[in-house]
Amino acid sequence: MILVTGGRGFIGAHAVRALLDLGEQCVLGQRSAGPRPALLRGVPDGHAVMEPLDCADPGSVLAVGRRHRITGVVHLAASGLGASPPLEEVQTNTAGLFAVLRAALEWGVARVVVASTIGVYAGADGPSYREGAPLPVASPHPIPASKKIAEIVADVAASSGQEVVSVRIGAIWGPLGRPSSPFFAAPGLVHAAVRAGARSGAGDAGAVRGGPAPASPTGATPGGSAVDGMPPVYAEDSVDMCYARDCGRAIALLQTTPALRHRTYNVGGGRAVANHEVAAAVGRVVPGGVPALLPGRSPGSPALDAHLDVTRLREDTGFVPEYGLDRAVADYVGWLRAGHPR
Repeated sequence: MILVTGGRGFIGAHAVRALLDLGEQCVLGQRSAGPRPALLRGVPDGHAVMEPLDCADPGSVLAVGRRHRITGVVHLAASGLGASPPLEEVQTNTAGLFAVLRAALEWGVARVVVASTIGVYAGADGPSYREGAPLPVASPHPIPASKKIAEIVADVAASSGQEVVSVRIGAIWGPLGRPSSPFFAAPGLVHAAVRAGARSGAGDAGAVRGGPAPASPTGATPGGSAVDGMPPVYAEDSVDMCYARDCGRAIALLQTTPALRHRTYNVGGGRAVANHEVAAAVGRVVPGGVPALLPGRSPGSPALDAHLDVTRLREDTGFVPEYGLDRAVADYVGWLRAGHPR
């Protein structure tokens, strides 16, 4: 069985779903108790087993291996994420990684996949982020700082003979994700459109399949400049986006592909997507549901639209995204209209 720490979380649930689709069985390790994610409802208990697990407690991690035969690990759990003092957050997450790596070594696990982030590239030059490029030492936030430390620890473990793969994950959006993000506009645009469609009575299944595009060049309706609960959304701001179902499948492939040639892989869409592209796609699914975008770029936005180079991922695992922008928006809208709050 493959242990997925943080398996009840946003990316964790999608990784578990993808692993199950590949014929694997999973243990979902989570510190907090709670129901099975909606994405995994209906899965037989023996295929996706939920277990209490606190990565900061080595005994808690090892106990999972006494109850199940763990053959692989996907380590996605993280503590804090801005809720704890920065030093405490970094300490807790680093200690958790050590506990997972030591347990995996004891269990004889074939491969450990460790989550990193696109944030480790903050301050790097060039429009394309490649795994082999040197990274700035400094980090603007505790999350990328923790992930840089994790990558160093993972690399030391790999140098000692343990197969450990770091996965630099880009901006992920879709079912189970937050309704809005401080880092990119896509989730907020979709949620705002679904709310607007519900108010106008346009929430039928036919609208999910699409309709005429809005008249605005940005794909937005006139009369607004922001999405509820979000900062103003600028049409030309761009980010590398990967739909959650594709992200989960990429992680599953990195866990199950028999042989990998590298220790670090980018997981993203492979190009920068502008907010006006997202708005246009949302408008095709929910006509009239998208607030207007502000023209141009936000103040202080980077001059270059950087994206993750996903050549390694494609060449070593055969991964190709299944969800283009329109299909992703339609899937997400359909998920929300089915009654899921996020």
